[in-house]
Amino acid sequence: MKVFLTGATGFIGGNLARKLVGRGYSVRALVRKGCSLKFIEDINLELVEGDLLDETSLERGMAGCKALFHTAALYTFWSSNSKIIYDTNVRGTENVFLAAKNTNIEKIVYTSSESTLGIAENGIGDETMPGNVHKIPGDYKKSKFLSEQIVLKMCQDGVPAVIVNPTMPIGPYDTKPTPTGRVVLDYLNHKMFACVNTGLNVVDVEDVAMGHILALEKGIPGEKYLLGNKNITLRQIMGILEKITGIKAPNYNIPIWFALTMGYMDEFMEGKIIGRCPRIPIAEVKASRKFRHFDCSKAINQLGMPQTPIEESFKKSVDWFINNDYVATPKR
Repeated sequence: MKVFLTGATGFIGGNLARKLVGRGYSVRALVRKGCSLKFIEDINLELVEGDLLDETSLERGMAGCKALFHTAALYTFWSSNSKIIYDTNVRGTENVFLAAKNTNIEKIVYTSSESTLGIAENGIGDETMPGNVHKIPGDYKKSKFLSEQIVLKMCQDGVPAVIVNPTMPIGPYDTKPTPTGRVVLDYLNHKMFACVNTGLNVVDVEDVAMGHILALEKGIPGEKYLLGNKNITLRQIMGILEKITGIKAPNYNIPIWFALTMGYMDEFMEGKIIGRCPRIPIAEVKASRKFRHFDCSKAINQLGMPQTPIEESFKKSVDWFINNDYVATPKR
């Protein structure tokens, strides 16, 4: 089967491209003009140039494909221009789905986010619990909520789309890196000086990629599937990284209010004065005020999504960053 893939140069999309080719799919991948192809050059892909904001290029790329994976998104907790986040993630998603309707794509897998979901009073969220856009911190997370609403409306109108909601993926080919991968990279570069009391759900990015494929093969259109694995605290993550790297985990715990204060200072100095991405984005700190723990059993039971031990996933991430020269002075 020939499939169309957006976001092949990204973290989830790049790993998905590898899994798709390995599973025997023919993959046509959308790439933006001038973007780096360094980490997908070894994959047997048919590349087509285009943009999420150019419907003509999307329709041209989808022509002759039976299925679509839309993984492309601008994943950042800070931008000097928030409009570009909404243009890419919201308007871009709408364009992709309209192009899919015009080219008779038979099935779509849309990559949403765990940030679109709510959390129960017992601290556990699942696919049945919608988030509240007015309580979602930051433009990225808000844009993913709005994008998912567009997809859900199109599903109601008969568009055959399956929604997958990855939690916090970790592993190889995190080229930017993503906010999750930056935790690992900062740890390797001795930039993690303290820890906040927060929790998240961590999953191997290669399992997430496989979850996408299983959603295409087994997923029910209109349904959501959380693609996650282990509920864990940031302190526990530090402990795992200490065992893998031999680098001592920070002893200091800081309250969220202090981290938020540092975030405002950092965004003012780094973002507004210097004009570069701050190390402590305010949206990221606000998101950490609540544990983001989830019940991910639906994808495991209904799709058969694999569950790689997260210790292995962090080891793969550490090795990839070191082997690809992201670490200034690796200490193992």
